[in-house]
Amino acid sequence: MQIHVSGHHLEITDSLRDYAGSKLSRLERYFDHVTDIHCILMVEKLRHKAEAKINVNGSILFADSIEDNMYAAIDTLVDKLDRQIKKHKERLKAHHDKHDPIADKRTR
Repeated sequence: MQIHVSGHHLEITDSLRDYAGSKLSRLERYFDHVTDIHCILMVEKLRHKAEAKINVNGSILFADSIEDNMYAAIDTLVDKLDRQIKKHKERLKAHHDKHDPIADKRTR
């Protein structure tokens, strides 16, 4: 899994890059097929915005978060992406179970 962190109107410090990288790398614990994460951190006046795009098995998940603090924006961004990945994984599982003939025999 590759994590790209970039800044828009913001100089990305090492501590900010490490914090975002460590939080985003936790997303892989729920779903192993995360291939690429691109995160953009930006500052607009007093608002700190974090947005990320994740490539997952040919699908793309996107989330953004606006907070007063950049670390809080990263935390809420990761929470949103966490929920989206869980939902994506459940959809894939439900789709496979729907067409699984072995599962159909077990329920009868």
